[in-house]
Amino acid sequence: MHEYLDGEISPEHEQILQDHLAICSDCKQDLHELEKTIALVQSMSHIKASDDFTLKVMQNLPREKKRVGIKRWFSHHPFLTAAAIFLILMSGSLFSSWGDAEQFSVTKVPNIVVENNTAIVPEGETVEGDIVVRNGDIRIEGKVDGNVTVVNGDKYLASAGEVTGKVEEINEIFSWLWYQIKNGVNSFINLLAGS
Repeated sequence: MHEYLDGEISPEHEQILQDHLAICSDCKQDLHELEKTIALVQSMSHIKASDDFTLKVMQNLPREKKRVGIKRWFSHHPFLTAAAIFLILMSGSLFSSWGDAEQFSVTKVPNIVVENNTAIVPEGETVEGDIVVRNGDIRIEGKVDGNVTVVNGDKYLASAGEVTGKVEEINEIFSWLWYQIKNGVNSFINLLAGS
């Protein structure tokens, strides 16, 4: 049949086909359907799609799921993805250290006396360096040659007390976060300077 439809059938084979079609209605029906299909395809070869055909097809496609779009964005922006994950993990770490660190601690430097969650710089004493007190108070009666930072506590500066650096109280989580970021950057800079 295909040789016949393509016009490549030999006269002997065409005669055999005609004889068979005369007695077989199924094959005659198949040949008729094939001829209709070929006629349809040939009649459509001159049809041209409208200029906005592609746009209309694209508008009628089902919308992409958000999850697929997000995955594609992450795969196309690996640096931003890594930076976002880093920030999320660092923020989680910092926020958890804010809530978990309920135990009193003070920077280990000489000349500081600790009594009932209060670090005391006694009168007449000088502390060289920075002092950080967590979850407690500090009372400065002497001199601190550096910065004083109190996290979740209070500072008391006696009339004779003196601090040469900055005195900072951190009682809010965002102040704590900023303090941790500044310390991290300073540590990183000091590490680079030391190399």
